[in-house]
Amino acid sequence: MQCNVADYEGCEAFIKAVIEQFGRIDILVNNAGITKDGLLMRMSEEDFSDVIDVNLKGTFHCIRFASRQMMKQRSGKIINLASVVGISGNAGQVNYAASKAGIIGMTKSAAKELASRGITVNAVAPGFIETEMTEVLSDKLKEEMRGQIPLARMGHPEDVAKAVAFLASEHASYITGQVLQVDGDGDVKMVAEKVEGQIVQKMSFKFRLANHSDEPPKTRIVSAKASTIL
Repeated sequence: MQCNVADYEGCEAFIKAVIEQFGRIDILVNNAGITKDGLLMRMSEEDFSDVIDVNLKGTFHCIRFASRQMMKQRSGKIINLASVVGISGNAGQVNYAASKAGIIGMTKSAAKELASRGITVNAVAPGFIETEMTEVLSDKLKEEMRGQIPLARMGHPEDVAKAVAFLASEHASYITGQVLQVDGDGDVKMVAEKVEGQIVQKMSFKFRLANHSDEPPKTRIVSAKASTIL
């Protein structure tokens, strides 16, 4: 099953179909996202709106309909993918930064609303993650980027996936409304300035959440991708 998370009615139908098939929703990971970068004075309204529609409104849509079932269950875990760009900002990414900052605010607000029903809501904010998108960079540029990160390396998709898996586990049952930064303590602005023009819009990533427990998985994880991915 799949849906365009920017489509309000489509999300409602998608979540309804999931419940009909599986009977419940235990974990929701909002990972759909796009970028359409450009300088503020050159950014079109369409490019701004498209990013907000998928990244921010898409997250709202999924929480809106999945939380209804979780409230009936009186349990559930929601993990939203934000970004360090939503915390510190980044030149050329006004739309993306706004969407991710909005997700952080949404996470904290939803956590307060849903806590009484046994639902936790947290966010993960990745920094620079090694993906196929970063492979086009020269070795020299990659080395400069690593030099701005105290851990002296870029992150791996598995670093983010494990953070999500932790927040989705019982080990995080007393954590809600938090933003977990997975960035090696790097300075996003300093690194981003060095890659601007080559990969300024290539800071998104995709990952699959795996079960790292020795026990059989007790929950079903449902994810939804945007219909348009750059």
